[in-house]
Amino acid sequence: MVILSLFSGLSAGLSLIVAIGAQNAFVLRQGIQRSHVVMVVAVCAVSDLVLILLGVAGIGILLDRAPAALIVIRWAGAAFLLAYGALAARRAVRGEQMENPGGKPAAGRAAVLGTCLAFTWLNPHVYLDTVLLLGSLAAAQGEAGRWWFAAGAGLGSIAWFTALGAGARFLTSLFRRRTAWRVLDAGIAVVMVTLAVLLLT
Repeated sequence: MVILSLFSGLSAGLSLIVAIGAQNAFVLRQGIQRSHVVMVVAVCAVSDLVLILLGVAGIGILLDRAPAALIVIRWAGAAFLLAYGALAARRAVRGEQMENPGGKPAAGRAAVLGTCLAFTWLNPHVYLDTVLLLGSLAAAQGEAGRWWFAAGAGLGSIAWFTALGAGARFLTSLFRRRTAWRVLDAGIAVVMVTLAVLLLT
C-alpha cells in the first residue's frame, strides 16, 4: 500500500509538471545561462512541496470555495506572463544572447528570485493542478496513504526541476550561437503569450 501510494504520487506529480510551461521555460533558460540555477531549482521544488502539502492537508477545498481568489491570481498571472513574453520577444528580435554561457550571471540574485517566485505563485494553474487535483487524488489514498502520495509527488517535483536545471548545461555549446538564443526566446515568448491568453479565456 505504501509503495503503491508513493508510486501513484510520483506518477501524478510528473504527469502534471513535465510539460512545456512558463516555469519550465524559465528554469531551462536559467540552466543554459548557469545563472543562479541551484536557487531557482530550490525555489521551484520547495514551492511545489508546500503547495502539494497544502493540497493534501485539505486547503484545496477552501480554494474551491473561494473562486474570487483564483480570479485575482489569474489576472495578475496573465499580466506577468504578457510582460515576460514581451521581454522575450524583444530579446529574440534584437538577437540578444549571453556572450559566455556559464560565465557571469545575466541577472542579479534578487531579480532572478523575484521572477522565479512570480512564475510559481502567480500561476493559477499551479493551484488547480498541485493543490486541487493532487489534493483530490491524495484523498483517495486514505488517511495514511495520502501522505505517501504527497511524498511521491514531492520526489517527482524535486527530480524534474533538478534534471531540468542541471541538464540544461549540456546545451551550453549550442547556445553560444545568436540564432539559438533567438529561437529559444521566440519560443518562450510564444509560450508566455499563449498561456496568458488561455488564462483570460
